[in-house]
Amino acid sequence: MGFHTFDVDRADDLEDPSRYRYLSVDELLALFDPATDQTVADLGSGTGFYTDDVAPYVGTLYAVDVQASMHDYYREKGAPENVSFVVADVSDLPFGDGELDGAYSTMTFHEFASEAALDELARVLAPDGLLGVGDWSANGEGSDGPPTSERFSLAEAVRLVREAGFRVERGQERRETFVLRARYDP
Repeated sequence: MGFHTFDVDRADDLEDPSRYRYLSVDELLALFDPATDQTVADLGSGTGFYTDDVAPYVGTLYAVDVQASMHDYYREKGAPENVSFVVADVSDLPFGDGELDGAYSTMTFHEFASEAALDELARVLAPDGLLGVGDWSANGEGSDGPPTSERFSLAEAVRLVREAGFRVERGQERRETFVLRARYDP
């Protein structure tokens, strides 16, 4: 499952405001309760579509993406001052142990979710740090997003995050997507 990247030649598609019908800004913020003194990572930030929305609510926001070309697109578009660009795979993050107060993934969990990636998230999140995920569901209709065969169900995502030491506080399957809120609980 997953482990692919979004085609940078289609990066303009990531700037489509209709994406909010699957995950609103308020819903995203509720998944990881950001505060202006916190350090947070956007996992699979792409063009910064959701990064821009979160930036006003945190102190430092790391835009993490495996494709430097996505960061180039985002830089050209213009990024808030508190956003720092990080080219990295989620399974090998350049942060210290417990450095992050929170992390979130918007429609990218299916691209990186693995035991190694979730163990790495557990390493870089502070105890009680929150992980928020909104992603395409394997149980979805498949009318948008990647093929359902490349997606995780909520149950699969819950299993993966629990195995990495997270306590799931909330999860919900929806028509096409799922949301998940988990707290790192070493």
